[in-house]
Amino acid sequence: MSFAAGVGFANVDLLYGGMSAIPQESEEIYARDFNMKLGGGIPATMINLGRLGVPVRLGSFTGHDFFSKFAEEKINETGVEYRNLYSGDGMPVTLTSAIITANDRAFVSYTDGAEINEKVMDDVYSVIKGAKVADMDANFIDAYKRAKADGTKLVFDMGWDGEMTLEKYKECLEIADFYTPNTKEALRITGADTVEKAADILSNYFEYVIIKLDKKGTIVKHNGKSTVIEPLPGITRIDSTGAGDAFMTGFLYGLYNDMDVCKCAAYGNVLGGLCVAGYGCLIDNLSEELVKEQVKKIL
Repeated sequence: MSFAAGVGFANVDLLYGGMSAIPQESEEIYARDFNMKLGGGIPATMINLGRLGVPVRLGSFTGHDFFSKFAEEKINETGVEYRNLYSGDGMPVTLTSAIITANDRAFVSYTDGAEINEKVMDDVYSVIKGAKVADMDANFIDAYKRAKADGTKLVFDMGWDGEMTLEKYKECLEIADFYTPNTKEALRITGADTVEKAADILSNYFEYVIIKLDKKGTIVKHNGKSTVIEPLPGITRIDSTGAGDAFMTGFLYGLYNDMDVCKCAAYGNVLGGLCVAGYGCLIDNLSEELVKEQVKKIL
């Protein structure tokens, strides 16, 4: 059976919404809203993808602590095929407190992490082996190299890294079929001062260069020609948490269904727009029918 796959660390988000400001030292500010949700990363991408009707295989790391149990329970509720790759006694999930103001957000996070050894790498490969498309995690590059050799299409994204360079992520960029940075990430990793210059540099690695432009949509560059895929119109941003993971959901959905790259990006824009219209990384009331209807507003 054809399926999509990904392995990544689970996150649990404590979301403090409607904050008037980010508190300074010794200050206390009450939030207008609070929620605890499964957070972003590859697990959120895979769960949203499964809700669009794509068969999904997800690997992650959940222990015996309260927040791991919460994450595992929420994952299992979604019905995706889940494999727990953790055998330690710590807290492998990342716990994040997100303070969300009208203008932006701030985070404090903690995790014990998980040891990545040869056995874990083999376990990761067992999850993604045979997948049609897969969401890459830089921690498991050796497993994804094996999947690439099997014919799996790989899409790479990452969280913000102030020290990102082309050399640091060379192995990931060389095996990925697609890379989906946002503007800030594209400028940082290439050292360029404009999106077009960054796209030119990334063209040395990819036939199709994809750069997310936040509320301006997504640029796709191919054979020297740049096309801007419009964002989903009529969206009021409430919380940007998980927007990049949601874009990845839409992009993988398109690839899984053999769409051209611009249409994949359009689906990414739709999922990203639906995500920021609510709190958290898992989109409320998500369905394949809803997404197809929303894509008509772009294409």
